[in-house]
Amino acid sequence: MADDSIAVVDLDRCQPDRCNYECANFCPPNRTGKECITVRGEDTEEGDPEQIRISEEICLGETCGICVDKCPFDAIEIINLPQELTEDPTHRYGENAFALYGLPVPEAGSVAGILGPNGIGKSTAVKALAGEIIPNLGEYETEADWQPVLDRYRGSELQQFITRLIDGEITISRKPQYVDQIPSQFDGNTRALLERTDERGALDSLIDRLSIRPVMDQSIDSISGGELQRVAIAACLARDADFYFLDEITPYLDIGQRMVVARLIQELAEDDDRDRSMLVVEHDLAILDLLADTLHVGYGEPGAFGVITPPKSVRNGINEYLTGYLTNENMRIRPDSITFEEHAPRETVRGQPLVEYPDLSKSYGDGEFSLSVDSGTIYEGEVLGVVGPNGIGKSTLAKLFAGSIEPDEGSLDFNLDISYKPQYIDIDQPMRVDSFLASITDKFGSSYWNTEVANPLQLNRIMEQQLTDLSGGERQRVAIAACLSDESDLYVLDEPSAHLDVEQRVQATTAIRRYAENHDATVLVIDHDIYMIDLLADRLMVFDGEPAQRGHASVPQEMRAGMNDFLADLDITFRRDERTGRPRINKPGSQKDSQQKRAGEYYYSV
Repeated sequence: MADDSIAVVDLDRCQPDRCNYECANFCPPNRTGKECITVRGEDTEEGDPEQIRISEEICLGETCGICVDKCPFDAIEIINLPQELTEDPTHRYGENAFALYGLPVPEAGSVAGILGPNGIGKSTAVKALAGEIIPNLGEYETEADWQPVLDRYRGSELQQFITRLIDGEITISRKPQYVDQIPSQFDGNTRALLERTDERGALDSLIDRLSIRPVMDQSIDSISGGELQRVAIAACLARDADFYFLDEITPYLDIGQRMVVARLIQELAEDDDRDRSMLVVEHDLAILDLLADTLHVGYGEPGAFGVITPPKSVRNGINEYLTGYLTNENMRIRPDSITFEEHAPRETVRGQPLVEYPDLSKSYGDGEFSLSVDSGTIYEGEVLGVVGPNGIGKSTLAKLFAGSIEPDEGSLDFNLDISYKPQYIDIDQPMRVDSFLASITDKFGSSYWNTEVANPLQLNRIMEQQLTDLSGGERQRVAIAACLSDESDLYVLDEPSAHLDVEQRVQATTAIRRYAENHDATVLVIDHDIYMIDLLADRLMVFDGEPAQRGHASVPQEMRAGMNDFLADLDITFRRDERTGRPRINKPGSQKDSQQKRAGEYYYSV
């Protein structure tokens, strides 16, 4: 194989007891007597079938690809690496295993961001920067040592950081990606968890600014996802460390809460008392744009190899990611660019009314929470976005429309078929993904269904997995597919961006929008990701009120009017990037922010 190719075998998918080693039997070098594809017998437990290994020295590379085509379980990838990768990997996990190229650069007094899909080595990079692994520079058969790593990065900005790391002079504070796993690792209440992290004496302020004081005496396993996220952020930022790593700060948080977290991270980075480095992995592009001082773009083939670019300016990094072309690297990472409307209001050609609903109200408990909904109309073929803070009643509205709960006042006799994807996905059926989706639509597996649903939602590689074994992002994509596959009059999707990386959000957005247009379908989408709402929605329904006490849903409005109402309530202004048209949050108090507020234009200046 050429030096710019690698072979990757997913041992979790390789199932030799269910095949006849077609990969080895049809391999051209094998058929000439060479040992290209062999079995890794010494790695196999006694009695288990022998999984395969591929010799990268003998393999003919991606131009052959016969083993990839013949494997019935998609366990093999033969990948031509970008020609620009002139060095060996920074770290490789083993033979035919994942390889990482490059490392992010922590810089004292600033926030570095990482933007890229899941599975391209962000966690591996952080483990290296935290000293949890020593990068082996691709030499996985020998014990790794720090000296070759220092030699590799000598003269670069990473050298000083690695030197301090080797000398034990760097302390680390980390916020995990999946906060919903915290209750299984900690048994106690919020106060007990947080008080043991208060190394800077800042915990009391963090508790108030993150609005988590009401849950301080609650058990960790009883608080919501949004509360758990804010507790995890408080625990990370309360520590006195040199290097802070925060993996996904926005899941479960509304835009106001996201702004608070972004400001807290910036303040800690700017603290003159200590040179702190902040590294943030985030999929909300608007927040990442506001938060970071520099940006690393991650690209590659998830699960096979990943490349972390040198630092870029945040604006250029995000714009290059959206256009799909990295200028300095001369690398195309996506065939198509992601585009936004040039002007804020999308001109809506209204169809016939699909739903005309009256004033509605719904209360829970003894005055615990009440929702009021102004009467309105939803039109055939439109995508209606729904925005508002957490705890304001958006999911209650979705359940009312879906018919899973009844209003206290007003009647919802739609006589419509409604397909509903809930906010929290609880899949506990012992079924394979393909069997589950085939039970929903008879179009499953057709070329049209694959093009419209399966391919953009990246479902092909998880079709044979059990629903109960899926990750959060995989469950989300299956749930979106299930919702769109059920032929209905109205599709209601509650937070479809949750757990998805940026690429997956874009693909999910494209799938939903394309489905709506091709089927003249009516879609109601609730989400906190402004990019997703901007790309999807024709009109907007805005919620206001007092979270956890009372909520109010306004009449659906045109995008500009609706976003102005929503953002004015949050005291946040957006502008559009001159190059790509993407939404960008103005820095609070900046000249642009003040100018737009005076003009009453919170949703983009034109």
